[in-house]
Amino acid sequence: MPTLNRRTLLRQGGAALAGAGLVTTLTGRVGLAQDVVKLPFGNGDRPLVSYPGKRPLLQMTARPPQLETPFAVFNEGVITPNDAFFVRYHLADIPLSIDPDAFRLDIKGKVNQALSLSLADLKAMDPVEIVAVNQCSGNSRGFFEPRVAGGQLANGAMGNARWKGVPLKAVLDKAGVQAGARQVSFDGLDRGVNPDTPDFVKALDIDHARDGEVMLAYSMNGEDLPWLNGYPLRLVVPGYYGTYWVKHLNEIAVLDTVYEGFWMKSAYRIPANACACTDPGQAPKTTVPINRFDVRSFITSLGDGARVKAGAETMLRGIAFDGGYGITDVVLSTDGGRTWTAAKLGDDLGRYSFRAWQAPVTLPAGEYTLMVRATNRIGQSQPLQPLWNPAGYMRNVVETVRVQAA
Repeated sequence: MPTLNRRTLLRQGGAALAGAGLVTTLTGRVGLAQDVVKLPFGNGDRPLVSYPGKRPLLQMTARPPQLETPFAVFNEGVITPNDAFFVRYHLADIPLSIDPDAFRLDIKGKVNQALSLSLADLKAMDPVEIVAVNQCSGNSRGFFEPRVAGGQLANGAMGNARWKGVPLKAVLDKAGVQAGARQVSFDGLDRGVNPDTPDFVKALDIDHARDGEVMLAYSMNGEDLPWLNGYPLRLVVPGYYGTYWVKHLNEIAVLDTVYEGFWMKSAYRIPANACACTDPGQAPKTTVPINRFDVRSFITSLGDGARVKAGAETMLRGIAFDGGYGITDVVLSTDGGRTWTAAKLGDDLGRYSFRAWQAPVTLPAGEYTLMVRATNRIGQSQPLQPLWNPAGYMRNVVETVRVQAA
C-alpha cells in the first residue's frame, strides 16, 4: 500500500482539512435534514459523514473522529464491512501520513533483546486469523438512565471482523521476556494536541498478553487495515472492550510493575463487583480496569416502530455475542417477556464472533413488544432491567423492539 499522506486523504475524501479536523459529509455541509439521523434519546441528532475509506457513518465528534455504524448495517451479515466499521479515537492528533516501508514496531523493556520490527518482518512470521468483535466500552451509553457523561452512543459502536496478523506471544517470545515481568504496555502513533494530555497507553497482564490469542493485526477482512481503524498495525484483544485495541501500534514495553498511566489507573474503570454496577447516581467504592464483554443480543431485521403484515409469517433475524465463552442459546419473546421461544442459531465463526440467529413469528393485528435474550456456554445471560454505572459502560440489557402488525 502506498504512503497515505495528507494530500491523498483530501483527494479521496473530496473535502477540506478544516481547523476542526479531517471532516467530510455527504454534501460538504453538516446539518442538512437528509444528512441527519435522530437516535432514540435526548440530543440524539447525528450527521451522516463520509471520511476516506468509509461509507457515511454517524458522527459524534469530528476531532478526534468518533464515528458510529448505522445499526441497519448489522442486518447485512455477521461480518461488518471495513467501510462501515465504527471509529473511536481518544486523542485529536491522529497520524495522517505513515510510510509502510519505514514503519517500525519497537519492543523494549524487560526483554532479553530489544527489537525493531518492520511490517515485512511481521508478515514473514507465521500468521493467524480470528473472527472477533470489537466493541467500544461506551457502546449504547446514550440509553443510560439517569444519563451519564461521555459520548452518547446508540448501539452501533461495535463491529465484527476477520483479523489476520501474528500472535503477540510470538513477538514477545522472539524478544525474550525476562523473569519478573508483570504487564505489557501498548502505545500508538496518535497524540494529544495539548502536551499535557496523557498519551493513550494501555496494558495487559503478562499471562493475558502471552495467551496466544492477543494479536498484532495488519489485515481486516482480507485487506490492509483501514486507515481509521489503525493502519498499518493494531492490537486485537479478543473478548475485551475496544479500549485495549490500540491503533497505529508502534511500541510495546514489557514491565516489571503494574502500569499506572491515566488510561489504566483513572479512566476505563468499572465497579469492582460481579455486576459492574451501582445504584443510579452512586459512585462505586472500588474499581477495576474494564475487561471482558458481557452477553449481548439484538434484533437487526426490524427497527423500533416497524410495521409487519398481520397474520403472515415474519422472519426475525439478529446477532448475539459475548466475551469469548460462545453463544449457545437465543430466545425470543413477542409478548413483552411473558413467554419465550428458541431461535435457530447460524454458523459458528468462533467464540469471539457475532452469532447470527433467526426465528419465524406470526403476529395477529395489534401492537407488540419483541424481546431477544442470549445465553453463553457458562450460563451468563442478559438482565431484563438495565444495570447502571457512572461511566455508562457495559450496557447489556435485554433489548426491545416495538412493532405493529396490521
